[in-house]
Amino acid sequence: MIEYLNDCQIKYVTVYTFSTENWNRPEDEVKGLFRLSEEKINKDLPGFHKKGIRFRHLGRLQGLPQSLQGAINRAVELTENNTGMTLSLAFNYGGRAEILDAIRRIIADSIPPEKLDEKLFASYLYTADLPEVDLLIRTADELRLSNFLIWQTAYSEFYFTKVLWPDFNKKEVDRALLAYSQRRRRFGGL
Repeated sequence: MIEYLNDCQIKYVTVYTFSTENWNRPEDEVKGLFRLSEEKINKDLPGFHKKGIRFRHLGRLQGLPQSLQGAINRAVELTENNTGMTLSLAFNYGGRAEILDAIRRIIADSIPPEKLDEKLFASYLYTADLPEVDLLIRTADELRLSNFLIWQTAYSEFYFTKVLWPDFNKKEVDRALLAYSQRRRRFGGL
């Protein structure tokens, strides 16, 4: 799927891989998700690097297994100078946690309240060097954000589908992109 999106010249893709709420799942399931994620990163990294894809991590690394942290850090470091698609893995990510982390860093940096505006606040988010989200695709007939990129999706277009993520293929991507292309974005204006 990532290779197809790259072929479609989509410059930024964020995949919600593991949420801060996923820690509430059964321990065996969490460990399995970690193992699968680490294997997938290690397997796909060489090919993605060759295609110029840059990896980013959004979320908190602390608390993740050391081997998974290592895989994420290797992917980020190896691809940091790539200029193709930016693939952000939202791993141990939650929108509320991101906002709280930004506020903590603003306080630690002693930013005076009168200096704080939306642009400055956004520079403290995990996504500071990424554009805001144009299109958010929600699979599995879910009609909620699930604590995903709360700040960054304020003016996003949403695409909902009953198709489950494992079945979300090229045809489904094409449908989502076509639907998006037919929308008139107003960003709060007329």
